[in-house]
Amino acid sequence: MRLFAFRCFRSDILAGMLFGIASTGFVPCAAAASQPAFDPKPWLEDLAQAQEALSTKYANLEWVVFEHEIDLTALFAETKARVESASDAADARASFDRLARKLGDGHVRFRWSVDHSAGALRASCGALGFDPRMQGQPLAALMPGYSALASAPANEFPSGIVQVAGHRVGVLKIGLFSALGYPELCDAALAALNIKLTSPCNDECSDRIEKWASDRMTSDLAAQLSAIKAAGAEVLLLDVADNGGGTEWAEAAARMVTAIRLKSERVGFVRGPHWAKHFADTQADLRADAKDGSQKDREMLIGLADQVQAYQREAETPCESQPLWQGKRPTCNWLGLGFYGSGVVDSADPRSLKGKLWATDIFTPIKYPYKEGVWHGPLIVLVNGGTGSAAEQFAAVLEDNHAAIIIGAPTAGAGCGHTNGGTPTTLKNSGGILELPDCARLRADGSNEVMGIQPDVLVGLRTTDGPHRQATRAFQKLPEAIERALQATPRHAAP
Repeated sequence: MRLFAFRCFRSDILAGMLFGIASTGFVPCAAAASQPAFDPKPWLEDLAQAQEALSTKYANLEWVVFEHEIDLTALFAETKARVESASDAADARASFDRLARKLGDGHVRFRWSVDHSAGALRASCGALGFDPRMQGQPLAALMPGYSALASAPANEFPSGIVQVAGHRVGVLKIGLFSALGYPELCDAALAALNIKLTSPCNDECSDRIEKWASDRMTSDLAAQLSAIKAAGAEVLLLDVADNGGGTEWAEAAARMVTAIRLKSERVGFVRGPHWAKHFADTQADLRADAKDGSQKDREMLIGLADQVQAYQREAETPCESQPLWQGKRPTCNWLGLGFYGSGVVDSADPRSLKGKLWATDIFTPIKYPYKEGVWHGPLIVLVNGGTGSAAEQFAAVLEDNHAAIIIGAPTAGAGCGHTNGGTPTTLKNSGGILELPDCARLRADGSNEVMGIQPDVLVGLRTTDGPHRQATRAFQKLPEAIERALQATPRHAAP
């Protein structure tokens, strides 16, 4: 089965760009004449192509119009005028990038340079995408009185204890919900799998490395949670501030920090061939799975296949986006409703799926060797404006299931990203690639996760605050969060 994965949020796409440094002074006529005049026409054709892609492929189109309150027609008219007045290609690219920033969606961006010349990746961790700079740095560890664990079994998750209002609070940092942020896991995988650094590494090879690293990351998180319990923590504070996202590993991690049997968010999908194919492949896999199962499993799998077939029909039914460009709601539902953040089903007992060859076809967290409720006490999750994508998924599923108290500042609002490679659009003239999210995760109240996570205990964190200042501000509000976490009554607890 082709499992989908949500791509990590990239905070760099929100950064401003410096461009257009003009020169002064005399320029000889001959030199000026040698420079061809900038022709905006190819760029305007690319802009029209980008507009068409946004009209047919963009999951958050409705959110942009009615929640972010963007006048799409005016935005594209303004961008068109900027391209027409551009002096060179750099100016034109900057106009496209400004358009993407204006949409305010962390998963929308233009990529302007792609190296297609590389062959098989060499088996070095850097070449395979492992980069420690993707990690959000510990914030809660800067709180007054924080003391690191004397003996920590896992380096990926810096942990310690802080005394707050008479309570012993365990602190654990998750810097990224993906093994790709931890090169040391890659190094260990290369050694364990006997992969030589001089060997080419194709997709199958890199998948083996990432799977091994993700499995180790899962067991290391469990070991670190156990160490915090052994240190006498009464409450757990999970620090996911400045965590830019990751993969569906976030769903497994969430189930490790609570005894509540979590239900995942519903996934809205963009109608069209991308998701229609995904659903066709999935239901075919489920029907094939059913052939070798027990009578009970066959009935369950066929029932799920029938549901997925209905999703496929919905994906094949278009919804016209033109009203949205006029600030009006379409008569159809822009997004279809299908899977969950956890796969075909929103919740499952991992023990009941153990040994089932088809388990990952219906419930993606089972890909990882996790155990529910490694931590099962009061839980607090620290977020800020740098928390995005899969980190928002993690916080949202815990908050919606009343499994954690969220403290901090509203999150980035990156939401769901790209599935199965996404639906990139290559602009025919400039060669730029427009990436648009093809899915939306919907909260328990029906809202789109791209709106960001609103904390239960709001801390006045500012973008100009340094990490120590943010930690101090959060520490001052932590007693309130602790009191609320202690009063929370767990529901739907896993046995």
